[in-house]
Parts: sequence; structure tokens; C-alpha cells
Amino acid sequence: MQLATDCGKLVHLKLIEGSSEKGYFDSMLRIITRVTEAQTELWRIGRRTHNNEVFQQEDTVREVLRTVRHQGDQALLDYTAKFDGKTLEWEQLRASGSELDAAYQQVSKELLDAIQLACQRIEAFHRQRIPKSWVQFGDDEVVLGKRYTPVERAGVYVPGGRAAYPSTVLMNAVPAKVAQVPRLVMATPPAAETKINSAVLVAAQEAGVDEIYRVGGAQVIAALAFGTETFPKVDVITGPGNIYVTLAKKMVYGTVGIDSLAGPSEVLIIADGEANPTYVAADLLAQAEHDPMAAAILLTTDAELAKSVQSRVQKQLQNHPRRTLTEKAIAHYGLIVVVNSLEAAADLSNLFAPEHLELEVSDPWTVLESIRHAGAIFLGHSTPEAVGDYLAGPNHTLPTSGAARYASALGVETFMKYSSLVQYSPSALNKMSDAIETLAQTEGLHSHVESVRLRTQNNQDEF
Repeated sequence: MQLATDCGKLVHLKLIEGSSEKGYFDSMLRIITRVTEAQTELWRIGRRTHNNEVFQQEDTVREVLRTVRHQGDQALLDYTAKFDGKTLEWEQLRASGSELDAAYQQVSKELLDAIQLACQRIEAFHRQRIPKSWVQFGDDEVVLGKRYTPVERAGVYVPGGRAAYPSTVLMNAVPAKVAQVPRLVMATPPAAETKINSAVLVAAQEAGVDEIYRVGGAQVIAALAFGTETFPKVDVITGPGNIYVTLAKKMVYGTVGIDSLAGPSEVLIIADGEANPTYVAADLLAQAEHDPMAAAILLTTDAELAKSVQSRVQKQLQNHPRRTLTEKAIAHYGLIVVVNSLEAAADLSNLFAPEHLELEVSDPWTVLESIRHAGAIFLGHSTPEAVGDYLAGPNHTLPTSGAARYASALGVETFMKYSSLVQYSPSALNKMSDAIETLAQTEGLHSHVESVRLRTQNNQDEF
């Protein structure tokens, strides 16, 4: 059966022999076997953030950006009271030294050890990715090269709300420090009693954050992009957030750089008959518990595994501490597809281009050869996505909603830029002058021609 084209190549998938058109049986986590239906569902899930509400939210965000740009800190205080229900004084915007010190007394030794271990492993991985400047000396004393330098100021956004995310602090701040960003600023919404979560404060200090502010939402993205009396104007803003944060980052792009426009999280698992259904179910729920719009998808060649995973998801949900949120994600954006081969599963995965891809198969490295689009890939039965979320080392800030087709994870490069280096000797300029002048004349740029002609004329006079 023929599906839509994928980068100019027709994708062919086959149905399971004797499969029904409606799936195996009704359940919160659906099982389907028709490939055309699977394609439609994956397309729907991939576009789950595209709705009419976004237009209203865009209007709200534009107003927030405009107000913060003109009113500065006062707008931050007003919007924090309006949107977060937290009343702050001006001097509370920045976390104090006493708060930072106290945070270490409020976390357990086990948590501190885990944060420090994660920090070390993330740093070790990202040190391998530092771009290297280079210079090439060619004929006629022509010098070409690239010179990499960090941005001067970077802003890291760490979401709050449903949970505290020290891992997000580490994944954003550590690469910035590896890049040697001189000034690293972090912002996060205030929690209960206007406090900042202790684990988040500890993680920020371990990662080398220079300044920490208790403001969230679109208003703090505006503060980082434009600057206020308290906030420095930064060069790059990174970190995930809700739809308002994402829209704000989109609107300030160009004034500042951004890492990506992160949408709700997602996992796609490819599994064969060797996979453990209990593990697969847990991995699906590990993604679904993030957000009611999170996506959890299983593609499998084994019909029995599909039914086993379905039942185990229901069982593991029974006493889940985030049951209501997780059930909503599973019901709306959970899916099991039974396919006839791992090649067919890889084709569907490439169409979806998942943020996280787990290969829970007997030979994951062979399947990997067929994978073209994924933010992060976890190979084998002993590699749950949670490993990557916390301390494997690679970054967990990844492209979502199909962006893995053209984008990559946040990294050291996010906080760096390069300048091209060019040096020509008089003899080299003489040799290239005719071609340069011809091209400049073709484009009608008189002074471009003159800038070369005057130099070569002087060079010839000197000779």
C-alpha cells in the first residue's frame, strides 16, 4: 500500500494479513492495524498543537511582550500577580544569596549526589562537542578560517507548574558553561509562597548559573529579550515551556537567538516479540505523565505484545499519582500500531520524526540503519528514555512535533557562533581581481568594483 511521499521517496507499507479495519478491541489505548489509519493518526498527533486557540494566545503574548518592553519590571510584577497569582516586590525578583545557601540544606544527600553526577556526565558529553576554530594557509598567502566564540549573555528558562525540573536546569545551563558563556541567567516561575524549588536552585548553582530570577511565562521571555531595570538583555534564550512561553520565544526570535520551539513531549517505541510488555508500558506512561498533550506511541510487529502492553498500561495507571493527567494524554495521543515488519515500523517512525525513539528490539543497531529522523534514539531493552532525561549525557532538550526532520538537540553550539576569517595578499588579490570585478559589475555594484580595482592598481604601481 502506498503512503504519502517522504522527501521525494514513496513509502510502501503492508498490512497485517487478515487484519480488521477497526483494530483489535476498544480501549483507552487504541490498537490499529490499517496502515492508512496509522498514517492519519500519526499526522493528527504530530499536529496536536495546531488549533484555533493558538490565535487568541498569540494576541495575549503580543500584548505581554509590548507591555514588558515599555514598562519593564513593573509589568513583570503585574503579570506575575495576574497569571501566577503570586505577589512579588521588586527586590524579590532575583533569588538572594541566603536562599541559594539555604537550598543546599533543604535537599537530601542522595539528591545532591544525583545532581552532581548528572552534571558531571552532561558536562563530559558536551565537552566532546565544542566546535574548534581553524585556520587554513593556502597558495599566494591566502588565509581562510573559522573562529568560534560564545555569546556574551544567555538566558535559560526552566518551567514550573506541574513539577520541578532540576534536570532541565542542567541540560540547558551545563552546555552554556561548557561554551564559556560569560553571563548565564536563569528564570523560573515562583512556586508556593513565592519560593523557588530547592532542587532547582541547587542544580542551577552546580551548573554554574550566575543569576536566578523568580519570574515565568511570556513576560520573562520578554524581559530576557528586551532587558528591564533588573534583567539583562541576553543574546540567546533556551529552555522549554508552555504554549505562551513557546509563542513568546517565536515572536522574539530575531531580536535574540533561541534553541527551538519545543512542543509537548513525545515518545515512539519500535518493539518486536522479544520486548518486555511491562517495560514498554512503563516507557509509554513515562512520557504520557509529562503533560496532557504528551504523545506515547508503540509500533510493533507482534500482535500479542500489542495486547499485553495495552492491558499493562491500564494496570500501571490504576495507582498512578498523576493518573488524571496521564490518562488524558493516553486517551488523546496514545496509540499502538501493529505492522508486518520492522522496516514498516521504521518507515512510519520516519514519517512521524519523534522527539524520543526507543528501539526495543533484539538487534537495535540493524534497525537504526533505517532511521533517518529522531531527536534522540535509545537502543535496546535496558535503555529507557529516562536514562537520557537525567544523566546519560546527551541533551534532553530535543526537537518535537516533527522538527527532528531538520533540527537537532540543544548543545554547546546553541551558545556559540562563528566568524569567517579571510586574508588575501596583494598578489592573491591581483590574481582574483578580474573575476571579482566581473561578478560585481554583473550585479551593478560600482563601489565593489572600485574597492578591488583601486587596490590592484596600487599593487601594480608598487611592482
